[in-house]
Amino acid sequence: MNVPRLLALLGLLLAETGGRVLAGESPRASTAERERNGWPFVVARTDAENRRESWSAAGPFLFDQPTVDGGRVGGFRPFWVEAHDARGDFRSAFFLYPLFSYREDENTRQWNVFELIRRTSRKEAAGATPSLFGARDDFEVWPFWFSRQTGDPALSYRGLFPIAGTVRNKLGLERATWLAFPLYAQTEKRGAITTSFPWPFVRVTRGAARGFGLWPLYTREERPGVSREEYFLWPLGYNRTLEPAPDAPAGTEARRDFGALPFYARSTGPGYRDENFLWPFFGYTDRTAPARYHETRYFWPLLVQGRGDGRIVDRWAPFYTHSVIKGYDKTWLAWPLVRRAEWTEPERDLAHTKTQLLYFLYWSERQRSATRPNAPAAELTHVWPLFSAWDNGAGRRQVQVLSPLEVFFPGNEKVRQTWTPFFALVRYDQRAPGEVRASLLWDAVTWERHDADAHREFHVGPLLSVVAQGEAKRVAIGRGLFGFERAAAAGRWRMFWLDFRPKSATTSPPSR
Repeated sequence: MNVPRLLALLGLLLAETGGRVLAGESPRASTAERERNGWPFVVARTDAENRRESWSAAGPFLFDQPTVDGGRVGGFRPFWVEAHDARGDFRSAFFLYPLFSYREDENTRQWNVFELIRRTSRKEAAGATPSLFGARDDFEVWPFWFSRQTGDPALSYRGLFPIAGTVRNKLGLERATWLAFPLYAQTEKRGAITTSFPWPFVRVTRGAARGFGLWPLYTREERPGVSREEYFLWPLGYNRTLEPAPDAPAGTEARRDFGALPFYARSTGPGYRDENFLWPFFGYTDRTAPARYHETRYFWPLLVQGRGDGRIVDRWAPFYTHSVIKGYDKTWLAWPLVRRAEWTEPERDLAHTKTQLLYFLYWSERQRSATRPNAPAAELTHVWPLFSAWDNGAGRRQVQVLSPLEVFFPGNEKVRQTWTPFFALVRYDQRAPGEVRASLLWDAVTWERHDADAHREFHVGPLLSVVAQGEAKRVAIGRGLFGFERAAAAGRWRMFWLDFRPKSATTSPPSR
């Protein structure tokens, strides 16, 4: 049994001092609680719709809850959070995320320390079917040690940087080899092998390309029939030529780039011409193919105007900027104060509108149907760091106060599970109209409403609970030390003592 499970068990035992802390209905009364609030020890509840159990203990620290895919996630935040799939198989865990992460599938294990130390390995029982992470054994301590063992010598490698070694298929290179770097380095890219001694000052290229260089004075490289590049006093002078593709129409012009910075720079190609004077401040772009476009620049990037097929740019920075590029309509006012963008995804029938104030102080995105503008819209809003609010347009709504992380890590479920709950002073969750739950101070105070079965609950930790089911009501002090109860058929209240509701025989305690 690991540490999180021991702590969870301790929390459950402590909660027994305030009553049985389990989610479930009592068979003895119609006013059965769906939440057992033993805050700050354990708060446990059962989902009214599908009977899935969840619980938390010690505020936001200990927890166990179902996931949308039928699995479960739980642990001791922020130190340890682990997830299991719908079959109960372990799938991932995080320790002080992003410090340490671990995940696995049926064939492979993978762990990393801050994405700098990484290990991926095949399980001994894994078959020949490739796994989610690939059929290999990798170990890296970036940027010092690199190792990959695949069983194929042509794809395997080891390297200790800067002493000696080789890596393959990294940083856009097919191969990189070094010895006492930077005294000796050799790289291979698209069949061209470049040897540097020492890097980057002296270089020779052989293979699919040929060239030499004495950086930064002069460098030359040529791929016959493909390209030719020359640099003078890099990066001030350059002259590059890119030949047309083999399938280009006969007579197609080559792409040529020339620069003598900062005085002049020019690029020309098929249906394209771009010139800059006193680079990068003044210049223009003329394009006739594949789409027509003309742009003029004065004191770039402050003053820019462009017009063309499906493309508009008007920039008088920092006061006003408006552009439409491939259907993406963007406007800046008093950059970086206000930003607004609109775009459409026809394949998903979605029209997006995003509004930002100082990038993240206010951030809102609205999504609606592109073909049915009157249909309900979904919206996500962040007012940093005060709150985040989400509405899916179909009756599901959520609000959290405070929310300093969501705007910076959108869609990051690891941050959402590990760190976001620590700031959730207030949470509001509407699963559907008439099905609402709100909580204050990590479930110290909770309130629920389920209109489908006329169920209501209000809890102030273990001190006070009020439950109503139709006309039946129950008010308990101290989890049942004493209180008042009224049955649905009776018209008067009765007082009770030491009435601690037992768990239902149909429920079971959380297993993880």
